[in-house]
Amino acid sequence: MSESQFHEILGEIRRFAEAVSDLASLQEFSVRRIAESLSDYNWVGFYMRDEKDPGVLVLGPFRGAPTEHVRISVTEGICGAAVAQRDTIVVDDVGSDPRYLACSVETKSEIVVPVRVNEEIIGEIDVDSHTRGAFGPKDREFLERCAAIIGEFIEVHRN
Repeated sequence: MSESQFHEILGEIRRFAEAVSDLASLQEFSVRRIAESLSDYNWVGFYMRDEKDPGVLVLGPFRGAPTEHVRISVTEGICGAAVAQRDTIVVDDVGSDPRYLACSVETKSEIVVPVRVNEEIIGEIDVDSHTRGAFGPKDREFLERCAAIIGEFIEVHRN
């Protein structure tokens, strides 16, 4: 993807974040805009930590095929690994990573980016692709900037 395309999407997400007051609307806009614009991003969604059970990630707004993984322990899968490592995880070939929780036989690569509020990981952006090695440094930077916008929004709108 081109940097200008990433820049355009980030600008739209940032402007939307300034215009709304609820997280679900911002997340829904973000996943729709990202999935519609980036052809290698075949599944885009949010997993957020359960406020009543922070050891579990709960599926939020997403675009792509339905998944049976609507609740994931923070000790399981690539999503759990991102929480444990407190960092973005890129898997070029999910078939060779034993942590991968199979959602679709079509998925070949995955990137999981933590969403932080005051350094606390409160959720993640999860993206799958049907292409091996789909996510490079520019994808990582783009998605980390998206996660930062979401984290800043949550921090501002917390009660």
